[in-house]
Amino acid sequence: MNECSCSTVKHYTAGMLLSGVGDALGYRNGVWEFNQSGPAIHQEVRALGGLKKISVNLPDWLVSDDTVLHLATAEALATGKADEELLHEVAFQYVKGMKDMEMRMPGASTIRGVSHLRPGTEGGYRVPYNPAARGCGAAMRAMCIGLRYPHPDQLSTLVEVAVETGRMTHPHPTGFLGSVASALFASYAVQRRPITTWGLGLLEEACPVAETFVKSAGYAVTETLSDWDYFTGKWKSYLDLRGLSSGTGPVIWPEKYGPAERDKAYTSFSLSGWGGGCGHDAPMIALDALLGAGSDWEELMSRAAFHGGDSDSTATIACCCWGLLYGMDGVPKCNYKKLEYRSRLENVAEKLYALSH
Repeated sequence: MNECSCSTVKHYTAGMLLSGVGDALGYRNGVWEFNQSGPAIHQEVRALGGLKKISVNLPDWLVSDDTVLHLATAEALATGKADEELLHEVAFQYVKGMKDMEMRMPGASTIRGVSHLRPGTEGGYRVPYNPAARGCGAAMRAMCIGLRYPHPDQLSTLVEVAVETGRMTHPHPTGFLGSVASALFASYAVQRRPITTWGLGLLEEACPVAETFVKSAGYAVTETLSDWDYFTGKWKSYLDLRGLSSGTGPVIWPEKYGPAERDKAYTSFSLSGWGGGCGHDAPMIALDALLGAGSDWEELMSRAAFHGGDSDSTATIACCCWGLLYGMDGVPKCNYKKLEYRSRLENVAEKLYALSH
């Protein structure tokens, strides 16, 4: 029995499929992603008859750039390529994915980064250092890396692939360490590692590996290391806040933590007042939602998707991990039956499962 034997192909399929569901619901064709009020979004959910009544399909529930680029990463990984050949394949898929962005609202760093990619040429997966590339665009497309490299003894490969694919668009460590976090959390979900340990694992296990790799790779080392500490500092503060600095819990929650209180908390996690908008706080809010929701799908969506801030990205990350943990139990069929790109998400999940076992 290997380390990941308790995660079945059904869990892999659920993880990829629900990442798209979380994206579509958090996005709502841009209406909810750019709504700054969680309570207002919750009111709109109630007006639609509640989550159990929402039929996620076109044209009202497009997936955003998050799912298009998560699929790009996943389909590149599913080729079975490795090392530089894999990185060129990912770069190729990102360039291709950017042709499918009508109404999907990709971020500025993603647009800029992909415009510099030259897959197939020497070093063509590297882009110039960008001190502004701190957004969540790398974090929201990296969970599938954890599905491809889910085993504890694959940590260094997971981190290296997450760093290199993340900095194709987000070379700032606040951006690409978000990619490491999302990939790592997905691998922890596959491993059935207690959720209370995930944040500590990021800081004590993955971030040191990432720092060593950045130094050895020899690309933008000085700039990267000078900007390194913001990400780790914010995560240390979060773990202190939730009582998870030792990885054991119990989780410390505010006495009241409804939609309005969560908006304030998520804003406090953020860099610029947009909760989930950066590489550090998108996976942080996803983890916060997973810790609070347990196996309750509606509660997960309340926390991860229906909040003021970058709600599609936080939900994409959280829902992928949730599906890996719990499968499709409790998810209404109308939430996923007609999801855009459903078959692609399911097909690539099966391929990643086969490659990982």
